[in-house]
Amino acid sequence: MKVRLEYVWIDGYKPEPNLRSKVKIVDYEFIKNDIIVGKMPEWNFDGSSTKQADTADSDKILKPVRIYTSSFFPIENNTIYVLCEVLNSDGTPHKTNTRCKLDKEQEDLWLGFEQEYFIREEINGSILGHKRNILKGQGEYYCGVGHNVVGREFVEKHTDMCIKYGIDITGTNAEVALGQWEYQVFSKGKLKGGDDLWMSRYFLYKISEQYNYHIELHPKPLTHGEWNGSGLHTNFSTELMRNNTNNLTFSEREEYFKSIFSSFESRHYEHIKNYGSQNDLRLTGEYETQSIDKFTWGISDRGASIRVPKSTAENWIGYLEDRRPGSNADPYKIINQITTSLKNAEAINEMKYKINYKINIKDLDKKYGTITNDELLKEYQNDEEYQLKKEFMDSKANVPTEEIKFNINGK
Repeated sequence: MKVRLEYVWIDGYKPEPNLRSKVKIVDYEFIKNDIIVGKMPEWNFDGSSTKQADTADSDKILKPVRIYTSSFFPIENNTIYVLCEVLNSDGTPHKTNTRCKLDKEQEDLWLGFEQEYFIREEINGSILGHKRNILKGQGEYYCGVGHNVVGREFVEKHTDMCIKYGIDITGTNAEVALGQWEYQVFSKGKLKGGDDLWMSRYFLYKISEQYNYHIELHPKPLTHGEWNGSGLHTNFSTELMRNNTNNLTFSEREEYFKSIFSSFESRHYEHIKNYGSQNDLRLTGEYETQSIDKFTWGISDRGASIRVPKSTAENWIGYLEDRRPGSNADPYKIINQITTSLKNAEAINEMKYKINYKINIKDLDKKYGTITNDELLKEYQNDEEYQLKKEFMDSKANVPTEEIKFNINGK
């Protein structure tokens, strides 16, 4: 039996990269052991055609990092999707490889991406459904049904493909604008979170070929009228945020979350630089966004930079939602910023704890056997080697402090 290995990678185009793919046909017997251990062979491609190399040194390496197989494989489906990082010919990460900057996996980091997008009838074509003579206000289309939605068959095909290939797609809904949709993807681990989101996008693009649609990830494709833009809201939590593993009190948990807000605020512009191009058109302070120049957090506030769910604020245990990323943002970059800010928050919180920590001297005496200054002096004086020489006793340095006088006027 023949098997298709569809290698998928991210190119070097700016300001936002594209997804690329190429297919290798192999015998199933030749590849089945690699499938079992989850390690596919490396491949190469012409980097000069993807803005990742010059013609004189065009060979770039595709390093498989995750495989996606159908739940029916190999009986009913013989395609394996192989997500890859791009390496230079010497095996070092290519400069466009944003995944490698995440370093090792962090499985206690849970991520929930809310990918919004518009469907265009064709490349540079109209938004699907917007050729109607009359368009209603955007509120009627949110989670709509019947004539208030367009493109549902396409959306459901995408959902089915994600499920079939093991991507934990947790929901879909029609968004506030006609022709705009959203799906949510949940993952455990920073690497898996980025991988699953990129592969879900690849499936989105691939299925769109069947309908001649164009998937629009621009954060504000409709600049006329009162229409929302598209975001990639990112929900996140760590073990400490979810389960209070340090057994903190309510006030200490609240302070920890405030440390997170302080860290995210201090790095606001670093986040924004990595949250997608032309996001300034979307983050205006209107249409469920905060201004791009301002950082805020709020409980159940969809107009804030960071939304704190009510369930989290009740006991300060749970997750947070970063509402700033644009729909076209690189999830690896988003995750990198979030994990950096979370590390800073832990440092801030630890510093606060040390500053406010009250030391019980008596407890230290018992634990470490410490002694008072008087006891230390007495012990020193009783030492056989302790001796004050006459020269020291007669020295002017041995004058009580209150007897030292200064003649300020020099008289």
